[in-house]
Amino acid sequence: MSVEVKEQTEAVPFLGDGDGVKKPVEEKPEKIEVDVELIDKDTSGGFWIFKGPTLQRLATGTIFVAVFGITSCFMAMSFAYFNSTMTTLEKRYKIPTKVLGVLSTGNDISAMFSSIIIGYYLRNVHRPRWMGLGFLIITVFCIMNASLHFLYGAGEEALKLTHEFGNQNMTGNSTSSLSSSQLCTSEKTNCHMDIESWSPIIILFVAQLILGIGAGMVIIVGVAYMDDNTAKSKAPAMLTLSTFLRMMGPSAGYLLSSQCLKLYIDPRLRPLIKNTDPRWMGAWWLGYILLAVITLLSAFVIALFPRELPSAKARRLKQAKTDEPDPNDKHKAYSVSDMWKSVKGLAANKVYVYNMAASIVYFFGYNVYWTFSQKYIEMQYRQSASVASMASGPVPLSFSAVGVVLSGYVIYKFKPGARAIVSWNVIVDFLTVAGILCYSLIGCKDSDQLGSMATTSNSCSASCHCDYAFYSPICSPNNVTYTTACHAGCTAMSKDPFDHDRKIYTGCSCISAPNITDTDVSHWQTAVGGHCPVDCTQQFYIFLVVMCFLKLVGASSKSTNFLISLRCIPPEQKSFGLGLGSMVTSLLAFIPSPIFYGWLIDKYCLVWGKTCSNKGNCWLYDTYSLRYVLNYTAATFVLLGGFCNIFVWYYAKHLQIFDENEETKLSLKRKEENILQGLGSTLQLEIKEEKL
Repeated sequence: MSVEVKEQTEAVPFLGDGDGVKKPVEEKPEKIEVDVELIDKDTSGGFWIFKGPTLQRLATGTIFVAVFGITSCFMAMSFAYFNSTMTTLEKRYKIPTKVLGVLSTGNDISAMFSSIIIGYYLRNVHRPRWMGLGFLIITVFCIMNASLHFLYGAGEEALKLTHEFGNQNMTGNSTSSLSSSQLCTSEKTNCHMDIESWSPIIILFVAQLILGIGAGMVIIVGVAYMDDNTAKSKAPAMLTLSTFLRMMGPSAGYLLSSQCLKLYIDPRLRPLIKNTDPRWMGAWWLGYILLAVITLLSAFVIALFPRELPSAKARRLKQAKTDEPDPNDKHKAYSVSDMWKSVKGLAANKVYVYNMAASIVYFFGYNVYWTFSQKYIEMQYRQSASVASMASGPVPLSFSAVGVVLSGYVIYKFKPGARAIVSWNVIVDFLTVAGILCYSLIGCKDSDQLGSMATTSNSCSASCHCDYAFYSPICSPNNVTYTTACHAGCTAMSKDPFDHDRKIYTGCSCISAPNITDTDVSHWQTAVGGHCPVDCTQQFYIFLVVMCFLKLVGASSKSTNFLISLRCIPPEQKSFGLGLGSMVTSLLAFIPSPIFYGWLIDKYCLVWGKTCSNKGNCWLYDTYSLRYVLNYTAATFVLLGGFCNIFVWYYAKHLQIFDENEETKLSLKRKEENILQGLGSTLQLEIKEEKL
């Protein structure tokens, strides 16, 4: 076995520059060619019948980065698809927002416990095959989520809003008995039995736990494999390409959910309402079937790569010949005591500690817009789930992709130092705070008035026993929306003779007539089914512009922040340091943040969909108060992250981002010697002139 290394350099003598100072001709970078004999068990790709010279030619660093980025994109689609369908899951299974926040932390809980083990013990295994196992686990996550629809169906509330089931309830009785609970009555109404109870929530939480384990195998092992199998001079470009491809995943996931949510939850049925109605439930389960197939194929493709790329092994053996062994090439068993020593070593690394602290408080503050951005758009600007999904994904994330590419180009072109990189991170944090404060000022008056009317109607309809009325908004003649006919004090219901799908309510005592001289107010105390038109389009577009700007600026710091994380960790602790950072960030940011913000959002709920077992999901919020409290809280945490990055800037003065190769060092040394020689010759001439 041999490694053949050819140095493509030109042995050209030093040339004078006309000033007595000689300089060398710029040398071409080194090129490593891999000998065929270098291909062995560790560097041979494929398995079973899927192997051969064709696959072996594809076992390069560039191909791996491309495949890793594309498959990670599919993995990110699974995360984004769950986030974009949460509001539909909330309505379908009557889940409060704080419980939904707990559900979304399931993958972070499992990642917290598994990432440190994965990062520490999966350093000397066949990492591409373990990544394939991670994708198989993500496939199981998709199947578990999709199975909920086939186990529990579309649900009673969704079915009674269709042509096929709109005229009868689940027991076959006429609609009059079902609708009577929606009207004002002097007798207490019975609560609605929640057949599913907590079973769907448990299944969703277990699926999230599984997702965290699979994603940890893919990301932690994959990034370490990529960094170990590429030259350090190419690492920033490779990292940028991988991050860019992976960032296409959330955009594609939101786009997929936007298309699926346009379809009714049971596509075979004809709905009575439009997808702009807040009661609309889209086909949230449909996209998981496609994602399961895609992630299964990803597992197969990523597992074809060898344990070590041939070019990486050639580079490692060359370092061994020059008495510079690769510290990552240590095949030994690791004990708990070794792990504890690594923890103490990283704790003494101030750049590592402050960079982690900055990430923790930043993620805690900004995580509300990742987890609940679609819900925020739906409740603040009264957009449909499909439009909110599109606005949360493809539109702003395309700006994120541009930010990643621009930052990667700047880093690759100008090779800034550590302090310059951290300085940009600080600027990004302060710009983010300014953008979040703008969010609090972008409100919709029509949407805010819905909350105030809900409070007024509750006080008026206290004697109507509306506690267990289904959320079914109606619109009064003076363009005011009431949560149900019961809350408007309506006593009778009939069908519109011109539109049989629309209902007309009469005797609505809580609907106030305008201040006019007309003594007959009975025609004012009527209402039609459905919420009144609310136009928040202008405010929604302004919010979208600010969000796209924040995505562009924020994404430009992704590669820079991750580059600081990679370079501040010693090579022999790189996998473990990344795993430990992921665990601590999950424990202190990603896990408590959604729970905290879910609890905060529920605090401002005005109308609950109560059932016999729990208070159900929230249908209407005090959007005015919530907008200020939510955004101010998030801005405070992001601001703290900016201050932590200032400490990173202070301690990163000696941090080396780019390694200089031996040729560059030799060239600089020769230039310095020639300059000194030139200065010496000039000094001798000056001495002679003074003597003369």
